[in-house]
Amino acid sequence: MITDKFKAQVRGLLSGLVILDVILSSLCLFFPQTWFHLFHNAPYIDPQALLRRTGAVWAAFTLFQLVALIRWQNQPYWLVLVAGIRLTEVFSDWVYLALCGSITWFGRIALFISPLGNVAFAWILITMWKRMGEGTET
Repeated sequence: MITDKFKAQVRGLLSGLVILDVILSSLCLFFPQTWFHLFHNAPYIDPQALLRRTGAVWAAFTLFQLVALIRWQNQPYWLVLVAGIRLTEVFSDWVYLALCGSITWFGRIALFISPLGNVAFAWILITMWKRMGEGTET
């Protein structure tokens, strides 16, 4: 039996991830100059649109996490699917941090902690999925 507390925890985590990725994808897709200012304190110069490509990736994260939020109770595998999606970003921010030409203090902190957060989110989601299968979701 799934408890109300467990349901609230899963909904809270998935809702938080949806909000996070709505903000990230919107910033990259619609306000790339703001991203460059926050992370690099530099003018937006991206002739190949790699930042907007990243925004589209995060929009996909948002979509899958939203579907998971709606379907996880009847189809718990969505929790593991979202965990896998979060793990796709494990190395990218540290590579970005190591190779970018300039970085603000905010960008340095955000890019350093993001992979750790993604691993933590994935671990929590997998643990929640396992608890559902074991009947120990409290």
